[in-house]
Amino acid sequence: MKVRIFDTTLRDGEQTPGIALTPEQKLAIAQKLDELGVDAIEAGFPIISDGEKKAVKDIAHANLKAEICGLARTEKKDIDAAVAAGLKYIHTFIATSDIHLKYKLNLTREQAVAKAIEAVEYAKSLGLQVEFSAEDATRTDREFLKKVFKSVTEAGADRIDIPDTVGYSTPQYIAEITKDAIDATHLPVSVHCHNDFGLAVANAISAVQAGAQCAHVTINGIGERAGNASLEEFVMALQCLQFDKKFETNINTKLLYETSRYVSKIVGVQVQPNKAIVGENAFGHESGIHTHGVLNNPLTYEPISPELVGRTRWFQVGKHAGAHGIAAMLEEYGIQPSRDQTREILERVKKLGDLGKHVTDVELLSISGEVMHQEGLKRLVHITGFSVSTGIGNMPYAFVKLNIEGKDFIGTDYGVGPVDASINAIQKITGETSKVRIKEYKLDSISGGSEALCEVTIKVEDAYGNQASAKSIGEDIVITSVQAMIDGLNRIMLKKILKQKNLGH
Repeated sequence: MKVRIFDTTLRDGEQTPGIALTPEQKLAIAQKLDELGVDAIEAGFPIISDGEKKAVKDIAHANLKAEICGLARTEKKDIDAAVAAGLKYIHTFIATSDIHLKYKLNLTREQAVAKAIEAVEYAKSLGLQVEFSAEDATRTDREFLKKVFKSVTEAGADRIDIPDTVGYSTPQYIAEITKDAIDATHLPVSVHCHNDFGLAVANAISAVQAGAQCAHVTINGIGERAGNASLEEFVMALQCLQFDKKFETNINTKLLYETSRYVSKIVGVQVQPNKAIVGENAFGHESGIHTHGVLNNPLTYEPISPELVGRTRWFQVGKHAGAHGIAAMLEEYGIQPSRDQTREILERVKKLGDLGKHVTDVELLSISGEVMHQEGLKRLVHITGFSVSTGIGNMPYAFVKLNIEGKDFIGTDYGVGPVDASINAIQKITGETSKVRIKEYKLDSISGGSEALCEVTIKVEDAYGNQASAKSIGEDIVITSVQAMIDGLNRIMLKKILKQKNLGH
């Protein structure tokens, strides 16, 4: 069975507190969603602002493969705004639960039904495709919900949507009302699930199993409060888990991680590390038992191949690590310690872990160099001097002194801020000496308050296209950024030197 993917990242996803997208950003995301293979894109809510209307219009005229939809209340002015934006498909809604009718709309049940019928008939008279949502459906009286759906069907609705507006449903209940909707309308049924109790994806899957043909989802599960059903989780669950029938989507799953990162960067909402499918830790392993199993057969501790969603697995050294994981990580650099040497390296790593220290690849190589008495396996780049000045009216300025493979280099530069100035000064040195440049910089806050910790992730690239990433955590943004940059430089330069040595052998 083919399941339709209706993406509402640009509408419900943008309702995430703190997110506000320009028309240009919305169009760029829509193009990414189209490449991903979504069937429908809810481009926005045209009535709310001129910028929103422009964004929807731009997307509607972008010649995308996906159907382009806009949100409209059961008001003629909302529907007219959608038409003015160039839409031929609207998603119109009115609340149907007693709590919404009484405290939000101040309408009787009969008045709500009348407004729903009027809106659907008006939209159909304009030649629009209409998807109707009964907002807060899962808290609506079940018999009344069936009456609403039957009424809008008779008015000409093309599709019915069941919103679990506050994430209140259970998989069992949403399956029951999905069957109600199908029996009452004989139309294609969608579900729009929120994640307030962490059940959005489970509820969407249950509804599909009960006969729903479509799910409203967002990239990374962003949206109001706790968010929406996550597109990547929903799609991969349908594709990979065991069901009574086979489900398929039009999604190119190899683009899931890339799309997730792209959206995360534009909207400014970090993906939690342990998030399924697209979180940084989703295919990461540290435990010795797990690493050993994955190296023998990835299916032991990975339900799917990371490549299926555009990822690669990675191993972390730490106090939970085992000899097999250490050996596998060193093998990436062409280093093969003896069994005794591996054991000693592991012991040193565990001691650092017990002290609460995070062991980077560069530090692992340095430890290995000491144990194996190989001078080449050590930090090649050291920061020996650093200062930065900034203030009101003065352009931030940084001075950096690096020691690269025993030679001292000095770099100075300006920037829009102290971090930018510091990175620019380092790049001025490494661009000339090592042909390494920064490709990506990401800053995240990982704790609150005036003493918040920040996390800086940097990706660097050399002249041959080789890339390496490094991450640093600290209280000072500037120092943490510089440390991440130095770690990235060490990692990529060590990789290059070790590759050259191995090719020479």
